[in-house]
Amino acid sequence: MRHGKKIAHLGRTASHRKAMMANMASSLIEHKRINTTVAKAKALKKFVEPLITKAKSDTTHNRRVVFSALRNKYAVSELFRDIAEKVADRPGGYTRIIKVGSRLGDNASMALIELVDFNDTYVTEKPTKKRSRRRGGKKKAETEPAASEADIAEDVVEEVTEEVAAPETEEVAVEETPAQEESEEETKAAEPATEEVTEDPSETVSEADENQEDSNEEKSE
Repeated sequence: MRHGKKIAHLGRTASHRKAMMANMASSLIEHKRINTTVAKAKALKKFVEPLITKAKSDTTHNRRVVFSALRNKYAVSELFRDIAEKVADRPGGYTRIIKVGSRLGDNASMALIELVDFNDTYVTEKPTKKRSRRRGGKKKAETEPAASEADIAEDVVEEVTEEVAAPETEEVAVEETPAQEESEEETKAAEPATEEVTEDPSETVSEADENQEDSNEEKSE
């Protein structure tokens, strides 16, 4: 009977078991997921999660404690640098065990153990729940006044723009009328000059005709 024997020896001595747990924990920290048997995965979960909790507070004492368990300085540095920052807001439960079937040969049950926050296939953000309401009349009644208010605002804006545009057009018309009057006065002043110019040749022609008639009468006499 196994009453009171809470530690799974996994068929190994104490020193062998500690070395195996340290190697498996280092591999899990470096690769973020490993395949092993279900019994080893459960033992590794109990071994590595307290180390991840200690990595949240980066102190010299905690680094020494973790290093004494992992015996790998590269795994310790990655644990305190990357993993501790990723799991800072998670209060425990840093690993996940997924059973993947049985192993060929000895038919041992296999499992995949991974760090929860480093799995991209699972959605980390909680989706927002859409609440369905049977009473839809209130929503429609609320949306219709909003639409009417928007239409009223658009009408007011259009009226204001028209009022602003109308004085501008009147000013332009007022500005244009004096210019037109000046142009008309200039044309009127130019017309008498042309008439005077045109009258002078006609007078000269009539005087020449009279002189010719006088000369003809003298010759006839």
